Amino acid sequence: MADLKGKVCIVTGASGGIGKVIVKALADQGLKLVLASRRKQLLEEIKSGLPNPEDILCVVCDVTKQADLENLISKTLEKFKRIDVLVNGAGVSSQHPFYNQPLVDIEKIIYTNYFSYVMLSRLVVPQMKEQGGGHIVNITSGSVMVDPPPRNFIVYTSLKVALRAFAKGLFWEMRDFGIKVTSIFPGVTRTPLTGKLKDIADERLMDPEAVADTVIFALKQNENVCPLELAVINQQTPWTKPVIPFKQDHPKENKKED
Repeated sequence: MADLKGKVCIVTGASGGIGKVIVKALADQGLKLVLASRRKQLLEEIKSGLPNPEDILCVVCDVTKQADLENLISKTLEKFKRIDVLVNGAGVSSQHPFYNQPLVDIEKIIYTNYFSYVMLSRLVVPQMKEQGGGHIVNITSGSVMVDPPPRNFIVYTSLKVALRAFAKGLFWEMRDFGIKVTSIFPGVTRTPLTGKLKDIADERLMDPEAVADTVIFALKQNENVCPLELAVINQQTPWTKPVIPFKQDHPKENKKED
């Protein structure tokens, strides 16, 4: 298994939910980390609780804005001179029947869950190519394996399907340069975003540590091994039965997860 100590890794969505747990797992492996989120105070609090805070950089970043993504790459290279791993973990959710879904929600899902992943990959690939390798990990969604997409998640899921296709194509295009691409498909995970879902027993939710463990597994494979897609799914997934109902009581402050 590969040694991850000292590798430089960017994590988006680092201030909460699955991203925060992934950050802890990566820090325990000795990586140098760049934590990206809109919430500076939360990033600094996370940094203070991790080992080797001198090897951690916090960058305020709205992943829906190209200028912020470019600044994230610039700040990373300024401090660490290289980028070995990108973990795309930022995400938002919006659950509505399509005919009632606010257009502003659709725009946020497009820019956060798809555009930011593609754009950041585009920004890191030249650096990884120049240094002779790297690894891009996309936190996608277990919903891509449900056909048809779950009711009231069709925009969310269709973009995750597109992201899955993009990542597979990127792998085949980049593999000769030593660049790996891995898609992680989590089931419905216990985070602030899912804490208010109705009609889903808590024991059916998956702990975020399971997703973090899967990321570490992917990153620790030997040089000639790339886990292209890894699914870590609830034993009784709520995606299929019962169907998640249209109406949910998400607190407004939890509608967007950085």
